[in-house]
Parts: sequence; C-alpha cells; structure tokens
Amino acid sequence: MARVALEDWQEQIRDPKIECMSRDEMTALQSERLVRQVKNVYENVAFAMYIVKATPRHIRRQVPMVLSLVGLSGKAKMYPNELSGGEQQRVALARALVNNPSMLIADEPTGNLDPDTAWEIMNLLNNINLRGTTVVVATHAKDIVDKMKKRVIQIDKGIIVRDDKKGGYDSEL
Repeated sequence: MARVALEDWQEQIRDPKIECMSRDEMTALQSERLVRQVKNVYENVAFAMYIVKATPRHIRRQVPMVLSLVGLSGKAKMYPNELSGGEQQRVALARALVNNPSMLIADEPTGNLDPDTAWEIMNLLNNINLRGTTVVVATHAKDIVDKMKKRVIQIDKGIIVRDDKKGGYDSEL
C-alpha cells in the first residue's frame, strides 16, 4: 500500500496532482506544527496512522516504538505546549516516521532550535537514514552542512548547479 503523509495534515488538500503523489510512499516533515491543545504526543503520532486507515492494533504497537526511536517514550501523555521546541520537533519526526516511509523530506528541521538540540535532531535524522530511509534535508545551516559531509545538491532558480557526494556548504561550483 502506498502512502503520502504531509506534516501539515491539518489542511485538507483536494488536488489531483497530490492524489497522484500518494502512489509513492513519502513523508514531508515541514515544521513542528502540532495539534496543540486537542491531542497529546501519542495522539499526534497516532493521527498519522489513523489518516492512512491503520488498524487500532497496529497503531497501539507502532506508536510506542516510534516514540522510543525519537527518545520520547516518557512523554506520550504530554501535550505539545508542555514540550520544548526540540521535543516538539521530535514529535513531528515521530509522526512523519510512524508509517515507515521510504523517503523523509525535512524542510529546515533545525531552524528554530538551539545548536545542541539542532545536532540531536540531525543525529536522529542520520540514524533514520542508516536504517534505510532516504532523508532529504533542505537547510541554510552552513555549520550542519559542513560537518555532516553528506551529499549536497544546490539548486538555483530551479536548476541543479552543484551535486557533491561529500560536499560542504561553500564547496566550489
């Protein structure tokens, strides 16, 4: 079964182009936006499974596993407004991962985080990649790009102008 789970699920999109995309299994992690007062951490993550019609049994098994993966096992009953920014980002990551996507797209995943928390998130994304999920990160964080030494693709006005296997932020074009 193919799935697409966009992090901004609150907005229902009725677009034929989006429906075609649902044939590919992909998750986009765009921000840490969560249902603040309505759902706790467990329910936020479970919601991603609910919208793809996962069985209650599968949800009960999968959500605790993914919360453990992102280091939030003890926070399942807390609400997003009770969490730090880094913990909120981990909840968004858990929700993006809970349906086992083959690809995760992270748009500025460290944008509003302090440097230590940013590195925790990047290490988590690296571990997710090592487990077999393709991870694409869009970022302006020069220090992260330079230290990660991962593939860097630079796009300018819609055209790929650089593709380095182990590049840095300012590598030569």
